[in-house]
Amino acid sequence: MTSLPTTAPAPASTVDALIAAVLAGEHGPSPSELVATGVFWIHHGTRLAGGDTTYLNQYVLVRLGGAFGGCAFEAGEIDPAICRDASGARLDLLLREAPRPLRIAALDAYLAGQLPHRDAGAEPIALPAGTPEVRALARDAAVAGLLDIDAGARVGLIGVVNPLVAAIRERGGVPLPCDFNLEATRWGDPVTTDMHEVLERADAVVATGMTLGNGSFDTVLDRCRTRGVPLIVYAQSGSAVARAFLGSGVTALSAEPFPFSQFSADPTTLYRYRTAGRA
Repeated sequence: MTSLPTTAPAPASTVDALIAAVLAGEHGPSPSELVATGVFWIHHGTRLAGGDTTYLNQYVLVRLGGAFGGCAFEAGEIDPAICRDASGARLDLLLREAPRPLRIAALDAYLAGQLPHRDAGAEPIALPAGTPEVRALARDAAVAGLLDIDAGARVGLIGVVNPLVAAIRERGGVPLPCDFNLEATRWGDPVTTDMHEVLERADAVVATGMTLGNGSFDTVLDRCRTRGVPLIVYAQSGSAVARAFLGSGVTALSAEPFPFSQFSADPTTLYRYRTAGRA
């Protein structure tokens, strides 16, 4: 497994501190000199074969030159008119004034443009061509492969997808599922909405990049730092943003830049990172 390159920028402490550093030009060119080429609003639903859960997801995407950034958001949080209003806007204005998911998408596009995942020394994982079920199983097995746990370890899962619950169990872990939009897993495991309770009990935490968009990422990061608990992030939302926290609370990352796996039946690539010193 490839470690985080020593040439990467210094790890960030909070999301707002990272945005401030980018605005100050500490990560590359000033965002005031850059323009968001395009802003996209996407709403889709997915129900995997054999399941009874329909996953409803909304994404806002920012294209910045040759890079895309993305972030999921809750239904009704951003209107499609954002595409008209924000396309062509200066990046610094988006980073300062836009709704939080759009700020994260703009930040993601900026950081991905400065260092694409394909050039960052990460381990590329090819997701196979095929059905949504085949691709979801491969993706979540790759995420679970970042877990370094003993049998019976309690794994806090912040953001629940059923294939990832199964993948954690296959590695000997005991999932502690937490999600704002689900009441139970496919197998009947209760899903709590109390993230704090899960963070206090877990021996390791796997968190979705959607925590960047809803503002809970800093809380997850702080509790894992304080308790010395490994934090693995699986990110379509803000994959390059989450990368900035490797070595500063995030111990491993599965980064899936746009186009995301659910939008294609052809092979796509995700990128796995571990912090230095972890096998």
